[in-house]
Amino acid sequence: MAVSISVILLLLILAVIFVRSGGLKFSHALVCLLLGFYLASSSIAPTIHDGLSATADVVGSLRP
Repeated sequence: MAVSISVILLLLILAVIFVRSGGLKFSHALVCLLLGFYLASSSIAPTIHDGLSATADVVGSLRP
């Protein structure tokens, strides 16, 4: 588990750097894709899912 958490942190740092640099190249997109796969298989995946579901519920309940 410690190895996958460090890989997640490394990929997260790289994704933030790539987004801040302004250009998203194929290699950058690949890093973001790998970050998504590692996050999906981590122990925090249910927390992320619950947070996104709650956000979607709040946005869905708003009326223009």
